Formats: sequence, structure tokens, C-alpha cells
Amino acid sequence: MTNATNDGDDTTTNGNGSAVELPTVTTGDLADVSMPHGRIGCIVLAAGTSSRFEDGNKLLAEIESEALVRRAAASALASPVDEVVVVVGHEASAVRKALSGLAVGFVTNDDYEQGQSTSVRAGVAAARERNWDAAVFALGDMPHVGPASIDRVLKAYAADHGTILAAAYDRQRGNPTLFDATHFDALAAIEGDTGGRELIVGSDAAALVATDDPGVVRDVDRRDDIDRME
Repeated sequence: MTNATNDGDDTTTNGNGSAVELPTVTTGDLADVSMPHGRIGCIVLAAGTSSRFEDGNKLLAEIESEALVRRAAASALASPVDEVVVVVGHEASAVRKALSGLAVGFVTNDDYEQGQSTSVRAGVAAARERNWDAAVFALGDMPHVGPASIDRVLKAYAADHGTILAAAYDRQRGNPTLFDATHFDALAAIEGDTGGRELIVGSDAAALVATDDPGVVRDVDRRDDIDRME
């Protein structure tokens, strides 16, 4: 991995709450960088139960008359990834309907009640079936991630700044994240209600990718989160 800028202030936390410094890839680091070779797809995680949301399934809640999950998937489609696959589980039929007309594939996670790691595992299986060289993982409850942020993560990967990369804003680690295929086994082995966080904080192959996009750190857990976004 080549060295990205690290001013010592860009930190995330490990499972014990301790600060872990990660190198940060800046806009300057990506000047004149082309898109990576190979096949890279995006997995949109959209199988959860929305247990903290007061009004049903948060993925179906709307911003400007558009479901959150549809906005998230449309952003991925507008980025340079080769393919978008959505992992569904809770209220799968309704989520599929909300994505009607979009050129996405679907994978069903029947074990979604056991936590986000099961959706990550389903996404890894989809990536392997499609022979992806790397996978970008996006969240269906993050409707304001811009396609340009995904573009930056892909360019950071192309420039060899890391094989695990996370979009960041204002020194905060966010989503989406990219994992090279060499990490698929480790991703598939994660358990519980976590995604790839433990791999990000535990790997010297990981880096943050700075963006000017607050959407990469803004997810929806409760109705108030949507009200603040509108």
C-alpha cells in the first residue's frame, strides 16, 4: 500500500473504544488517477428490521417522494461501479418494489434477523459469484451519499492506497467502504450485528478516503433523522 496523507487527527475506534489512527487519502493524492482495472461491484445492504425506526421500515420512508433505499441504490448506479446488487431480507417484496425499474440485482438474506454480518456474508457470496475483484459496500439507509464519493474510493483503490477503504467526511469514517477480494474470506467470517468495521480498524491495509460529502456520515435510524435531512 502506498502512503496516504496522515496528519495524526484522522481516527476511528476499535471495539474497545480506543482510538485507531488511519491514513487518509486526500483529493491531492488522487489527482490524475484513472478508474481501476478489473471488475468492481457495489453491494447495497437493505435487509435490516429498522428496529429503532418508529414508523415501520425506514428503507421505505421517503425523502422528496423517493424511498431512502431507492436513493441509495440510484447513487450507486450513477457511480463508476460495474454492477449493483441489493441484499434484501426484512419486507423483501416491498423493498424490491421500491427499487422497481432500477438496473440492480437482488440477493435474499433469510438470516437477516441475526445481524448485519449475515447481509455482508450474502453480499460477499454475490461478489464471488460475479467474479468481482473488489466490492463496495453501501447502506440502504444512507440516502445522501453522492456518486462522486464512490468515485473517489475507486480511484484511491486504483492508486494502491489500500485494499480496505472507507469514505470519510470531516475526519469521520463513514460509508461506503471498499474491500478487495483478498478480504472476502475475512468478511464472510464476521458474526453479529456488525459490518466490516473490525477489519477496517484492525488492518494495516486500511485507509480513509476524504470527501467533501456529509452524506457519507449521515444515516437514518429514527424519524427525526429524516426530518433533519429534508
